[in-house]
Amino acid sequence: MGGPAAAPLPPARRRCCDPPVGGGRKERPKPREPAARLEKAKQKSAQQELKQRQRAEIYALNRVMTELEQQQFDSFCKQMQASGE
Repeated sequence: MGGPAAAPLPPARRRCCDPPVGGGRKERPKPREPAARLEKAKQKSAQQELKQRQRAEIYALNRVMTELEQQQFDSFCKQMQASGE
């Protein structure tokens, strides 16, 4: 039933025109120019300011909504007392 065992395949060989695999030198990216670095810093600063402003608006809105909820609750309690008497 069993024939001869299959021979293992030979390892693949690189040809002279194939690109190197993992070897070779990697090109380093050029250092950023000062103008590009300054622009990135400005963008980051603008993002932080926007985030702070949005956070302040959210807190202000939360405060207003809490006050309104309390007013409505007080009004509800007064109505319940008046109808109970």
